[in-house]
Amino acid sequence: MRAAVLLGTGGPEMLEVRDDVPVPSPGPRDVLVRVAACGMNNTDINTRVGWYSRSVTSATSSHGFVEADPEDSAWGRGGLSFPRIQGADIAGVVVALGEGADAGLVGRRVLVDPWLRDRDRPDDRDLAGYLGSERDGGYAEYCTVPQENVYPVSVGLSDIELASFACSWSTAEHMLQRAGLRSGETIAVPGASGGVGTALVQLAKRRHARVVAVAGASKRAAVSDLGADAVVARESEDIPVIAVEANGGSFDVVADVVGGDGFSGWLESLCRGGRYVTSGAIAGPIVDLDLRTLYLKDLQLHGATVYAPEVFADLVGYISRGEVRPVVGGTYPLEEIHAAQQAFAGKRHVGSLVIAVGPAAGDRSPSG
Repeated sequence: MRAAVLLGTGGPEMLEVRDDVPVPSPGPRDVLVRVAACGMNNTDINTRVGWYSRSVTSATSSHGFVEADPEDSAWGRGGLSFPRIQGADIAGVVVALGEGADAGLVGRRVLVDPWLRDRDRPDDRDLAGYLGSERDGGYAEYCTVPQENVYPVSVGLSDIELASFACSWSTAEHMLQRAGLRSGETIAVPGASGGVGTALVQLAKRRHARVVAVAGASKRAAVSDLGADAVVARESEDIPVIAVEANGGSFDVVADVVGGDGFSGWLESLCRGGRYVTSGAIAGPIVDLDLRTLYLKDLQLHGATVYAPEVFADLVGYISRGEVRPVVGGTYPLEEIHAAQQAFAGKRHVGSLVIAVGPAAGDRSPSG
């Protein structure tokens, strides 16, 4: 089968597209999925470049970090094994079963939950793995996954559109559930134009919250069209202060995947008892924290990574009922995965970039 194989930590050149990779065989209670399309997310890039290593303290990059320690370069701070097929955002069709798997799944169009949970201890997050990191993922024509990770879908969306949901939208849903965002509350989304950001805007509006988003000047209109009540230009000085002014007061929630120098300002933008939730740090993981801001304002800080299966089930429900819409910023064929990852790092697009694994290559040009 065709697959993009990651040979080790480094730049895009470490991804090699091959056409002689064996088709995997599903194990007990696993299924074989014929991959139609697979979305791209920050985890793919961060894993390839070694950004999760504790020795890396700078912003994310498309190039490999020479200081990355291979023993702690995976998202869970463990080691990575190579070769590895990345890709966590899978849309496809179940075509074969392992022993004991549900025969009713064969032929079903599915979305795949990327979090891999221990079958004996599914609630133990220390035992969790991730597609494309601890197990081969969807940058290939076929992929095996546990049967409990596939969710049949019957919606009028294309494979490309479906593949834009799995990672970014489940991450965003988990962030909002962790923060406990409620109807009538206010939320700031510092990085609102990427996959997670566009999902946060829509999912927050679904909860009837007031959303103030941040996006580059060329992307503000697109983010506004998603339902944001106000959009602050990323090029502005002192963005958190301007966001508070646009909101008419402090925020109940800040949902941040940017981090970096803006962290302390966003913490100051929260009202008393406000909640800050993060699931990324593309501008840098090392931040300044004045503990007085934290305790004098009774703030809550939440990380959001490994979620319960119910989070993904909720998301599939929203998709099935047409309550959210996909935002695809560009598609690339599997053979152009280098160009796709370079475009992802360039961040000119709005929404998600998707790899077309099936016959149709799609539009290679990101929007924005």
